[in-house]
Amino acid sequence: MNRTDRLYGLVEELRAVSPRPCSARRLADRFEVSVRTIERDLAALQQTGLPIWAEPGRTGGYVIDASATLGPAGFTLDETLAVLIGLGGLRHSPFRHAARTAARKTLAVMPDGDAARATALASRVHFLEDTEDSAAPAEFAAALRADRVVRLHYQDRTGKESVREVEPLGSIGKEGQWYLIAWCRLRNSIRAFRGDRMLSVEVTDERPERRSLRPEDLAIEFGRLRSVIDHD
Repeated sequence: MNRTDRLYGLVEELRAVSPRPCSARRLADRFEVSVRTIERDLAALQQTGLPIWAEPGRTGGYVIDASATLGPAGFTLDETLAVLIGLGGLRHSPFRHAARTAARKTLAVMPDGDAARATALASRVHFLEDTEDSAAPAEFAAALRADRVVRLHYQDRTGKESVREVEPLGSIGKEGQWYLIAWCRLRNSIRAFRGDRMLSVEVTDERPERRSLRPEDLAIEFGRLRSVIDHD
């Protein structure tokens, strides 16, 4: 049994007996590996965010939330490399923290040799970036997914500051910059707010009315919009 299959098996084995604990020795016997290997595998699963914890004592062992499952991983080397490169390109994006943990999770559920090979290959890929390190605030991502009215303390390109209540509709990335596309209540129209000009982002409790976003509403004079979801 390879490591990926064993990781899936460990999750299912713990789920089968949950909420009762299962000892590392019993798991080692079940999968015919050493206790040290089992402990290393369980640590890798914990790093992916799975709710696994150890209960101390003579009758203790490892416990998992019975509702937890391990997502599919069976990536080829090229697919893993593509995932790591894609996530690495989000270093200055509003999604950088999630991208970092997603990369760790991807590698954690792979066989050790494959993970090391993918990491070595990914380390050969570099991004040429501006020397100015300007990143959109992490709250940008929360504003995008919250489906709530957002209060922005915003600085425009002239340096003028204002507070805007906006209704997020989407996001656009272009040449390293990230824009929150939203209905601006101050201007009563759709506007694009650059992430690195957001001085603060506050998600309110107010749920806005449903609005649709059409590319023609953005009045983009060059280029075309492409969704991150490939529908071909």
